[in-house]
Amino acid sequence: MKKKPALSFWQIWNMSFGFLGIQFGFALQNANVSRIFETLGAKVDNIPILWIAAPVTGLVMQPIIGHLSDKTWGRWGRRRPFFLMGAILASLALLVMPNSPSLWIAAGMLWIMDASINISMEPFRAFVGDMLPGEQRTRGFAMQSFFIGLGAVIASGLPYILSTWLGVANVAEMGQKIPPSVRYSFYLGGAVFLLAVLWTVISTKEYSPDQLKEFEEEHIQSQGIARVVSRTPLELLRSFFRQGFIWLLAGVAFSYLIYLEGWEKELYVISVGLGVFGLILLLTAWNTRQGLTRNGLVEVVTDLMNMPKTMKQLAIVQFFSWFALFAMWIYSTSAVTSHIYGTSDTTSALYNEGANWVGFLFAIYNGFAALMAFVLPVLARKTSRKMAHAISLIIGGIGLMSFYVIKDPHLLLISMVGIGIAWASILSMPYAILTGALPAGKMGIYMGIFNFFIVIPQIFAASILGFFTKSLFGGHSIYALVLGGVSLIIAAVSVLFVDDVDQR
Repeated sequence: MKKKPALSFWQIWNMSFGFLGIQFGFALQNANVSRIFETLGAKVDNIPILWIAAPVTGLVMQPIIGHLSDKTWGRWGRRRPFFLMGAILASLALLVMPNSPSLWIAAGMLWIMDASINISMEPFRAFVGDMLPGEQRTRGFAMQSFFIGLGAVIASGLPYILSTWLGVANVAEMGQKIPPSVRYSFYLGGAVFLLAVLWTVISTKEYSPDQLKEFEEEHIQSQGIARVVSRTPLELLRSFFRQGFIWLLAGVAFSYLIYLEGWEKELYVISVGLGVFGLILLLTAWNTRQGLTRNGLVEVVTDLMNMPKTMKQLAIVQFFSWFALFAMWIYSTSAVTSHIYGTSDTTSALYNEGANWVGFLFAIYNGFAALMAFVLPVLARKTSRKMAHAISLIIGGIGLMSFYVIKDPHLLLISMVGIGIAWASILSMPYAILTGALPAGKMGIYMGIFNFFIVIPQIFAASILGFFTKSLFGGHSIYALVLGGVSLIIAAVSVLFVDDVDQR
């Protein structure tokens, strides 16, 4: 049996380079889609529900892609075919998105664009677990964080750069709804996405499934790690039925309560989601009872029920971390333009100036995250991965809450430094902690399932933040950012209770 060999700096660079392109698409989406929605007529309290497409798509796509990539092997390997397919589809979506003639088409394009990004992004997380030994995984995910930050710093600031430095119009021409600065940014993003992913596909060779199995056997024996004992679908049959009925009844009861109290219809997303999960468990139970245990649904749900302890603990951390991020992505433009610039008129030059500044701020926090990607592994070695993550999240929470007290938009640059530290850590530390607890043969599916704890808080945020903003915050979206800051502090406390297998 052989130990998985360490890779050189440039090998890690090449295998991570595709994330530069992925983040171009992701950052353009995050920084500009709310702006596009508002420009096409969306009300501020309706923006979260329009964003629901993104997390729902991730919830469905990532476990499917993870499951398929675990079982794929051919001339181009197991992960690289998905990198390339997603890049082609996402690049096409980026070309179409800024030319959407109406709000409903823009919402549909967000769905397609996010699905395509997910096809490329999910296997990249498993790729690090496949290719790197345990002692290099923090460095591998940190390298991904560097490219994420670098891609985002350029992509988030593109409309600002094109309009301020290159003189591209920042107000839509006659007969157009989206300004040229935004449209050209999306076109450039599509090209970079495809070319960056191609670089990784061509420059990196994957290990075969047999080699990965051999590496895992050596790791288990040398580290004295107990093998993960997984319950079979038949052993889980009673749990499938019991939990299925519980979740289904909870969804029906919550839906009835929403109807009875006349609450916001967006809350049905949560109640229906609970019911659908219950139905999925019951369908899994029925398949299992019929002996149909080899299909993808039963396998994915069985793996979900067999999650390692570390993954369950990280789920709490991820929930509060990504709730905060989604609040920031949805409401930064509205909060800054209304709370600091003092305007809600989306056709005004002042609003577009504020919206561009938000894009620039996003570029700053992503740029600082790229720099922190090289610092965090050092901090993790000096303390621990858990402590490094906790410190980063606390700093990010303070940065997000500071939006409320700042009146000079230029001072928001300081806030974004704190958010950048948290962002760099969110993109690397949880994955570095997780991969040591996962079996090599299920790296893809568990990375896909781990994405549940990224998209579920986003769905929750998209469903409830509009209700909070309208009913509790008096229409002031700045309070959504304060709530996000508190959520990051809770995540920081939660990570201290996680069992990091590689750093016991």
